[in-house]
Amino acid sequence: MPDLEAGEGFIPVPGGRVWYQVDGSADALPLLTLHGGPGFPHDYIETLQGLARRRPVIFYDQLGCGRSERPEDPGLWVAERFVRELAQVRESLGLRRFHLFGHSWGSMLAADYALMRPPGLASLILASPPLSMSRWIADLTEYRRALPRQVQEILDRHEAAGTTDSEEYGEGVMAFYRRHLCRLDPWPDCLERALEGAGMNVYNHMWGPSEFYVTGNLRGYERAERLREIEIPTLFTCGRYDEATPEATAWYRGFVPGAEMAVFDHSAHMPHLEETGTYLEVAGEFLERAERR
Repeated sequence: MPDLEAGEGFIPVPGGRVWYQVDGSADALPLLTLHGGPGFPHDYIETLQGLARRRPVIFYDQLGCGRSERPEDPGLWVAERFVRELAQVRESLGLRRFHLFGHSWGSMLAADYALMRPPGLASLILASPPLSMSRWIADLTEYRRALPRQVQEILDRHEAAGTTDSEEYGEGVMAFYRRHLCRLDPWPDCLERALEGAGMNVYNHMWGPSEFYVTGNLRGYERAERLREIEIPTLFTCGRYDEATPEATAWYRGFVPGAEMAVFDHSAHMPHLEETGTYLEVAGEFLERAERR
């Protein structure tokens, strides 16, 4: 594999060009990272730069958000195209052997890529994974029922009226996010930057108006049963209050032979932000174990 040099640039992919950045230049296998959303750029996972002391860490903004191009063709916003995009990024960077990290929607993308059994994929970290949308919707419905009654009524009313773009609906959604997306107060700058750079057209088309109101083309996504086809070292992570609940994450883990799992007790959907030091330690040790295999 050619040496990866620290720096940034653009890569042509199906539909446009995506921005990428390489941090670190150590000798261990590189880690390629996949942000969530869809449409929420890499900024909020930039704490993974802490792993760059031992290995190159690669970030890229998927097409339609962040520093990447933003074409207007809605036909681009399908999971299969994002898998092809990932394959093109890997090929362009010359990654013969590497680790793959995916957070939230990024874990869906990582799982779909791993199920293709590409040679050279050394390990997977599936962080806060929504790998069964039916399970995700059921779990978030239970979380939603625990919100104050007034908030529930606001959400219900705007969803029924089709006014989920209203300020009042946004405030109701934020009450949920403060519990189950990120429990830090205030939210860190990198998360705010990701929100500012989001491609909301991508998110709305593929996911929907909010994390718990899924109306997009990912609504039928179900991969739990196929996870048994994954034969490389795999780590599942989630927070105690995560949208991807510990119970659901443990269920996914049970399908993957020999998979590991870590639950972060003071976190919601973003333990890499909420408990950064501990998260980097757990992830770093897993990657080293995977390489020793």
